[in-house]
Parts: sequence; C-alpha cells; structure tokens
Amino acid sequence: MSFIQVNSLWQQYGEQVVLEQMNLSIAEGEFCTLVGASGCGKSTFLRLLLGQETPSRGKILLDGQPLPGEPDASRGVVFQRYSVFAHLTVLDNVALGLELPNAPWLGRLFGAAKQRAREQAASLLQRVGLGHALDKYPSQLSGGMQQRLAIAQALIMKPRVLLLDEPFGALDPGIRKDMHGLLLELWRETRLTVFMVTHDLSEGFNLGTRLLVFDKVRHDPHAPQAFGARITYDIALNSDRRAARAALAAVNPALMEACT
Repeated sequence: MSFIQVNSLWQQYGEQVVLEQMNLSIAEGEFCTLVGASGCGKSTFLRLLLGQETPSRGKILLDGQPLPGEPDASRGVVFQRYSVFAHLTVLDNVALGLELPNAPWLGRLFGAAKQRAREQAASLLQRVGLGHALDKYPSQLSGGMQQRLAIAQALIMKPRVLLLDEPFGALDPGIRKDMHGLLLELWRETRLTVFMVTHDLSEGFNLGTRLLVFDKVRHDPHAPQAFGARITYDIALNSDRRAARAALAAVNPALMEACT
C-alpha cells in the first residue's frame, strides 16, 4: 500500500481550475521535488497535503485513510518566509511546539514537563547548528540561521511528512548550499517523506529522489482559467541525474527555461 495516494484530484476556485485529474502514489521515505512554471499549482498541492485546503474533487489518502482535514502533528511545514515568533527566543520558539499540544488550555508546561520539552528542543537545535544561539531572538539571526530555526520548529513534533515551500529561495548561494547539506542529512537520518516546491530546477534535480513536473496540458485562449495543471513528468532520480535532466531538456526545453 502506498504511504500517500492521490486519486483524481481537482482544485478549483470559482471559475479558475488550478489542478485537474491528478493521480499520484508515494512510498514512505521518498524525497519529492516539485517544479514547474509559476502559477501551475505546486504550492496549492502543498496546501492540500498540509490540510489547509480541501480538494474540490478527488481525495488524498495517508496510510490508506483520508488525509486529516486540518494541519496536525503528522505534517511539518517550512515556508520561504520564516514562520518564527519574533518575541520568543530560539529555544522557546522550538519548545513551544511541544508545549501547545500538551497544554492546550494554558499553552505552557511547568516543572519537569517543561524541562523535558526544553531539553528536547535544545537537542534538536544543536542538531541543526543552533546550539550556540538558544537565548537569541530571531531578529539577531542571519537568514540561514532563521531558516534552520524554522526547520527545527517543523521537526520537533516528529512529523511523518515534511512540506517545504521554496524554503531556500531568499538565501544567497553559499548559505543555500549549506542548507541543502543539512536538509539531506536530516532526511537520511529521519527517513521523512518530503515534498519540496522549488523554482530552481537544479535544486530539484540535486536534492530529490523523485522529480514531479507540474504543467498545464490543455489550454483554451478563450477561457484561460478553464483548465488546470497536472503532473506531466514523474522522474526517478536514484540513478543518473545528469541523464535525467538532459532527457527532460530534450522533450520540454520551455520548462527548463521557465525554471531557471
């Protein structure tokens, strides 16, 4: 049985069709990179996986069961814009992820429970290279450090699925390369199932085990919103990545241009 199964998925807002007739089967532990031109539904698909949106038609199954209708601890998410709390220290930003679900009335733990949460958070922050910055505030961190913090926030609840929406797009090339190394190291260690949206085709080819290309295959110039995107190429990246990239460039040079 597939870990994640997408069956006949459509997403439509009024007259605008964003995704149409999507079918996909994902095994647990795969690292899927999502590429395609802007506006072709990649981030919409991520929101559907997160549970922020409900499909117009079709369904998404997680371990054979309907995907929970709201975000929960099974799915962590990291956005390009850092979703950190400016008024909390680095340590409190991460420990809060353990406190809120375990203390729903007060939002805070106390005593030994609070100490255990802070120890877990500190251990994870050490793992992502922020052990020296536990008492700093987000405004005191560089862009790369803030993104490390956002990743720690997502991982503290030990999700089964990690969703990344262009997480490194705002970083300079050197920091981005470091973040690639960190992400791959964490993925190999945890064996999370990862979906990562990127506008950088090289990033998509280099990081994932599977490249999913989103594109519109039907167009009506008289009704430009009538048709949506679907996955037009599903490329395994476990072998020769250069050959896979060359093959895609040969059949769809327009995509290569749109993603660079």
